[in-house]
Amino acid sequence: MSGKTKRSSQKIRALEILIRLKRLYPDATCSLTHNSPVQLLVATILSAQCTDERVNKVTPDLFARFPDAESLANADLEELEQLVRSTGFYRNKAKNIRAACRKIVDEFDGQVPGRMEDLLQLSGVARKTANVVLAHAFGINAGVTVDTHVKRLSQRLGFTKHQDAVRIERDLMKLLPQADWENWSIRLIYHGRAICKARSPACEVCQLADICPSANIG
Repeated sequence: MSGKTKRSSQKIRALEILIRLKRLYPDATCSLTHNSPVQLLVATILSAQCTDERVNKVTPDLFARFPDAESLANADLEELEQLVRSTGFYRNKAKNIRAACRKIVDEFDGQVPGRMEDLLQLSGVARKTANVVLAHAFGINAGVTVDTHVKRLSQRLGFTKHQDAVRIERDLMKLLPQADWENWSIRLIYHGRAICKARSPACEVCQLADICPSANIG
């Protein structure tokens, strides 16, 4: 099979999987609780190496104390560290959150910027975080959010062989319509949590098993 034919075949299969995921998880949305773009940005930074469930237990007290970019920019670092401690890597996360918010206040009039290139200038922000913020705060599909679930499932589904998130994102962007980039990510995350788990994927009940090259249903 030529490279072009293989890519066409992959596109067809990716679209079929997307259709099924939309049917399986019709109400899927970002599971990080937030009331503003800056709160979403902070919650996404905290979600690194941490579950969204844990982040959602931390952010009510955090945002009650520091609700916006200005208050976070001026936060006492030790207090910020204690508020986010249970999310892991708390010192680095607190430092990045405060630095990012200082830049937002100083250079973007206190408002989270709505462009990828600006978001990537903020401390603690790589493409994953930027994609989440752009999609869910601004309705902009600038790329495909690649977290651990998206990485694992995209590999199992045979859509990428890469380990690097940026290369995985590039592979997925070639397969999927731009309008559905975030639909793919968010629903694949739901499927990864519910069915295609890291250690014990439930292939026998998976609605994608018949077109998944990694399915173990024998």
